[in-house]
Amino acid sequence: MLSTAAILANTPPQLLPARELMAFTLASHILLVPFGVALPFITLLMHHRALRRNDPVALKLARRWSAVMAIQFAIGVVTGTVLSFELGLLWPGMMGRWGDVFGLGFGVEAWAFFLEAVLIAIYLYGWRRLKPWTHFWLAVPLPLAALMGAFGIIAANSWMNTPQGFNLDAQGKPVDVDVQQAIFTPMFGPEYWHFVVAMLLTAGYVVAGVYAVGWLRGRRDRYHRLGFTVPFTVAAILTPVQFMLGDSAARAVFHKQPIKFAAMEIVWKTDTHVPEYLFGRLNSDGTISGGLKIPQLDSILAGFKPSTQVTGLTSVAASDRPTAVQATIAHWAFDIMATVGSVLILLALWYGWCWLRHRDLPRSRWFFRCAAIAGAACLVTVECGWITTEVGRQPWIVYNHMRVSEAVTATKAGSLWAMLGIVMAVYVVVFGAFLAVILKLRTRWRIADEGLAAGRTGLPPESDTPYGPRSEPEPAAVGTAPGGGSDRTSGGAS
Repeated sequence: MLSTAAILANTPPQLLPARELMAFTLASHILLVPFGVALPFITLLMHHRALRRNDPVALKLARRWSAVMAIQFAIGVVTGTVLSFELGLLWPGMMGRWGDVFGLGFGVEAWAFFLEAVLIAIYLYGWRRLKPWTHFWLAVPLPLAALMGAFGIIAANSWMNTPQGFNLDAQGKPVDVDVQQAIFTPMFGPEYWHFVVAMLLTAGYVVAGVYAVGWLRGRRDRYHRLGFTVPFTVAAILTPVQFMLGDSAARAVFHKQPIKFAAMEIVWKTDTHVPEYLFGRLNSDGTISGGLKIPQLDSILAGFKPSTQVTGLTSVAASDRPTAVQATIAHWAFDIMATVGSVLILLALWYGWCWLRHRDLPRSRWFFRCAAIAGAACLVTVECGWITTEVGRQPWIVYNHMRVSEAVTATKAGSLWAMLGIVMAVYVVVFGAFLAVILKLRTRWRIADEGLAAGRTGLPPESDTPYGPRSEPEPAAVGTAPGGGSDRTSGGAS
């Protein structure tokens, strides 16, 4: 059996910088994904409420969220394009051999991306240029396009975790590709629905968190109340659903990727009555340092009974499994994800209990403090989910068919380190510009709401931007206005 040091010694020198570059760009891009996938749905939900109830405050929120949605999409174009190039530049071995099998997923994602871009442009153009309900219905396909993009990416990733839909010829090259099987792999369903619901509740908690901060700062008007309630309600409803989907996905990993499951739960030897470790660190000799040990719980969670046998890491050669460090990383990421999910269920129950009893928001400032933190916590869990998926699969880039070291580029390590430095610098500028634009919009919206725009030169009021009403007088009813109701309703922006 090979030792960890021997395994690392046999890896090409360019593997580490290639991994670091891919990890950085993926970790950066995935912070934007919840808003690309879920913000269109939340925006249209608010838009529908505005038109159905003749609610100018809801219309104002929908219009402003559409501006953020467009800016976020533009930043996503940059980070997503970098990722698509990196797949071919950093991992030519995988794309060259397996691209014909699982590449359709990336094709679907590309088509969905262009469709989403067109629909966002139509939606932005339609404010005050289309009839209200016509404008709304033209935007309804937008969330569907976002879901289609997620479909393509998850189809490709789930194939890497449970590859199927092909045969191998005498040279080991895939032939006789069955596209349907290659897309709908055993992990596709659990992974897709777990991912989609994660995006929806993450976007909901993040958007609600903005207005929770405003609420804590004393802005208790209807604008902040509505801006908090709608996205938080979506997230709160989906939180227990996500917990069940996550449990189902983990059980699917237990059946389809037993070595990854062993890494996630730091199980060293195959056995029954396996304990569950909350956090803790796996050592190279199989011992576990630290953490909270709960007897038999891992077997119970995996198979609903203590006698369930859980496959251990030592059931395969050391070269075919994650190292002790990689297993610990996957385990911590998984435990953080599960812990945050459990806490969010308590927050959702708190909200639901107060709403059912009093038809009102909780009055405790601690609730709004927790709600403000929930969005950031969800972004952490999104990162942890991908860490679990990718690190737990090591050393395979295509599970049990191709190692990461076999797929990596032949480019010199020094060049890759330099590329990583350049990409990091560019991303700092890109994300800095993104935050600057968002803060600029927030300032304009607040000035417009406070009625101070006329006295501030060099800072156009919202009514002069494409996302607000024009200077002409507005009809009184939202449902009969050329593009929605008045934005001159009182209330401060967060």
